[in-house]
This record gives sequence, C-alpha cells and structure tokens, in this order.
Amino acid sequence: MSTDLKRNAAEKAVTHVASGMVLGLGTGSTAALAVEAIGRRLAAGELSDIVGIPTSTRTRDQAESLGIPLTTLEDHPAVDVTIDGADQVDPDGNLIKGGGGALLWEKIVAAATRRYVIVVDASKLVERLGLGFPVPVEVMPFGWKTHLSSMEELGGEPALRLDDAGAPYLTDGGHYIIDVTFPKGIDFPSRVDGVLRSRPGVVETGLFLGMAPEVIVGRPAAT
Repeated sequence: MSTDLKRNAAEKAVTHVASGMVLGLGTGSTAALAVEAIGRRLAAGELSDIVGIPTSTRTRDQAESLGIPLTTLEDHPAVDVTIDGADQVDPDGNLIKGGGGALLWEKIVAAATRRYVIVVDASKLVERLGLGFPVPVEVMPFGWKTHLSSMEELGGEPALRLDDAGAPYLTDGGHYIIDVTFPKGIDFPSRVDGVLRSRPGVVETGLFLGMAPEVIVGRPAAT
C-alpha cells in the first residue's frame, strides 16, 4: 500500500476517536500514521482529554514525541478504541499479527478494547490464513527449541526470528519469536492456536481469532 493509501485509511480510522476516550495505539507503519493523525488533531484542539495505551516501546516513543498523554491498562483496564494494522485478514475477520514483533502487547490491548479497528491494504485480505505469511509465536527464551517438533507436527516450518546482527530477536517483553510458515495455509486456526498456547513456555501466538475487528481497507480512489 502506498503511503497515500495508508494515510487515507489511517485518517478514516481516526474518525472513530472522540474526546475523552482511552485509546489503544497500535504498532507498525499504518498504525504509526494513525498515531500521527491523533497527535495532529490533539495539537489542533480537535481532541481533548484523551489518553493512549501504546502496544510497543516504538509506539510509546512516537506518542510521547507528539504530546499524546499516555496511561496503562492498570489505570485504565477498559479501552474505548484501538487502531492497529494486521499482516493478514481472513473473511471472518481473523488475523495474523506480529510481523513487527509486538503481538503480545497488541493482543492484550485488543482483548481489553470495546471497538477494535484494523487498517490494512487489499493485499492483506486472504481467503486462508497462513498462505504467504508465517504465524509469529512468542516464546520464553528458556527451552525455545522444545516447541519446534510440536510446530512441525501441526504442519508448520518453524524458524527463530533473528535481528539485524544475527542474534535472536527480542520482543519488548524480553521473549523470542518463532515464525512458523504453513506452506498450504492453516486448515483450523483455532486448533493451531490452542495447541501452541497450551505448551509451557509459549507466551502467545500471532493468531488473533474471534475479535470481530472493524476492518478498514486502503484502496485507490475511483477514477
């Protein structure tokens, strides 16, 4: 999605934000444009008395630079609106998230939100989750290799995510991410999610199922 399409979709998502709200601030390039738009509206006086809950340290730093007041789920456990992106969206609104490494915090905030707005481009709309994009699985560093055989039994091809220096990528929570590729896609996402989450040491998966998001798709303007 071009920057213009991303920006237009993000601006549309931000129309759901009103003064006095508790906001979940997503992570990723499109979510960053939404955070930027919120900051701009706040500075212009179009919004007031809002607080944001960032889903990553990157988003926290951006929000602080824009003067968006921040809070925590401890102080505000109910979130009015969360705006975020996704790596894949199926026809039922199920998602794969975590390409940016923030899946755990994103899912915690999403589960606490009343209105969940997901902004994507048309290429992220898929008939079957897992085709063309791996499922990120956040795991404790201790014993991470013990999960590989279970992932393979589910039909996946697991690979530890590495950072630019070739070391294991660390999430904001200090965990590793195993990216699990499913060459034929995922037949039963809820089964895959359940099996993985039942394993000691698996913190969370990038399968966001049954959250009923409102999906805003950035598309070229009609000519």
